Amino acid sequence: MNVLFIASVAVVAADPPESRKLFIDTIGLPLEGEGDGYYSSGSIAGSKHFGVWPLSQAAEACFGTTKWPADRVVPQASIEFDVENAEAVAAAGAELQRAGFELLHPARTEPWGQTVIRLLTADGLIVGISYVPSFHEEEPA
Repeated sequence: MNVLFIASVAVVAADPPESRKLFIDTIGLPLEGEGDGYYSSGSIAGSKHFGVWPLSQAAEACFGTTKWPADRVVPQASIEFDVENAEAVAAAGAELQRAGFELLHPARTEPWGQTVIRLLTADGLIVGISYVPSFHEEEPA
């Protein structure tokens, strides 16, 4: 696996309005809403993408339902590492599985063009290996 850079970091928020109060109103991050409860920015220095991801959306992305499964640790954050191309995402997923890690879903391409696999650590961190085409249009920092 050849990780090129950190593509995304997101707080997984069980209470999105409270998280927005902290990150937008108090800390003053320039996060913008996407109309569905997800707030993010690609203009925070040192980060390609930072977001406040509602738990219901994380559940839907990982399991196809808006309820987080009761038998899984509830995630607190998400981090995604970008690789060189979409094919490398599936290869990374296979490498993780050979190393004994359970994927939450196989490699898939999201409507916005990102190809991603995800796993959940015992500590409650969603880890993604992804390829985001727009992040490769400029040199990684």
